[in-house]
Amino acid sequence: MTVDPNAATQDFPSPEPARRPQASRYLVPALVAGAVALALGAYGKVHEPAGTAFNLAGFSSTGAVKSWLATGAMGFAVVQFVSALMVYGKLPGPSWAGVLHRWSGRVAFLAAVPVAVHCLYALGYQTYETRVLWHSLLGCFFFGAFSAKMLLLRSERLPGWLLPIVGGLVFAALTVVWLTSALWFFRTFGVTT
Repeated sequence: MTVDPNAATQDFPSPEPARRPQASRYLVPALVAGAVALALGAYGKVHEPAGTAFNLAGFSSTGAVKSWLATGAMGFAVVQFVSALMVYGKLPGPSWAGVLHRWSGRVAFLAAVPVAVHCLYALGYQTYETRVLWHSLLGCFFFGAFSAKMLLLRSERLPGWLLPIVGGLVFAALTVVWLTSALWFFRTFGVTT
């Protein structure tokens, strides 16, 4: 009796080969990131700076308000960075590390939005010195990269390395934005409200 080598596979369909994510899963978030960053930069460049966007009672200046909000955003971004290390198993952490990660990111973003509004509306996109150039560039990059990260969170079957890389870029951009604005303000004018 001869055995047909294909007989075993005729009764059971062969599994589908593993599908790789389509390029659009990466391309669309990247294009959105670029569009957001460019739109913010273009608006900041063509908009006539108003000098002030808002002020809160209890603060000596809009620069102080902006610096404290940015510092709050940076603090929550550090919490998000540490909680991401917990979620990915790089640091031990509580079972609620994922919830901490999501909420610290939301609060950091909500604190960063009024800062960006003030920067774009009151000051515009400026390049008159190296510190200000980096602040303008990376401020726009931050919101573009953040947009890409939010879109990637909704995608399925992404490589395990992609979200940590994009999240790291968001965190790094926010860090440099904070260093070139809030930290500079506190070192120049003192830590005041």
